[in-house]
Amino acid sequence: MPTAWIILLKKNDMKIGITGGIGSGKSYVCSQLKLMGIDVYDCDEAAKRLLRTSYSLKKQMCSLIGNETYDENGILNKKVVADFLLASEENAGKIDAIVHPVVAQDYKASGCQWMECAIIFESGFNMLVDKVVCVVAPEELRVSRVMKRDGISREQVLQWMSKQFPQDSVLKMSDYEIINDGTVGIDTQLKKILLKIKNNQ
Repeated sequence: MPTAWIILLKKNDMKIGITGGIGSGKSYVCSQLKLMGIDVYDCDEAAKRLLRTSYSLKKQMCSLIGNETYDENGILNKKVVADFLLASEENAGKIDAIVHPVVAQDYKASGCQWMECAIIFESGFNMLVDKVVCVVAPEELRVSRVMKRDGISREQVLQWMSKQFPQDSVLKMSDYEIINDGTVGIDTQLKKILLKIKNNQ
């Protein structure tokens, strides 16, 4: 994309969220934006970083789940957290109540206009942005992508997908759509959306 586009976009102070269910390919879309010179705040990576580095967050997580949440070297025990998270909706809500406010504050302090968040509506992070881009893909393609990427079973993927809002519901709440099924060019779709954003449409 020409440098002039980036200059125009950076003058626009509109905040944009990028979302999409597991396996939709939103991270790939964000990598394309980064190649265009647009910084994208990654909520998932930020949460992982803050769970490693924030003493307050570590203390709250241990109080909620138990001392086994972190090993003797202070490393997060992902299996312990995942088991607790998937055990019930109530457990998931308790973790969210601890982690989400810290990530929200970190995003505000980051200075980034763009945010990548898989659960932007579930978390209420859509309130932190002006517009939302939803990346979509057929369910079977999403499942196969995650199975290959994470080396997990179809049942495990479907379990994770069930914890997120249905793709159709997320799309209806979003402002823009990017189809990532391997048949429609991502760059072309991005340029159209960026033009609309530039014109505040």
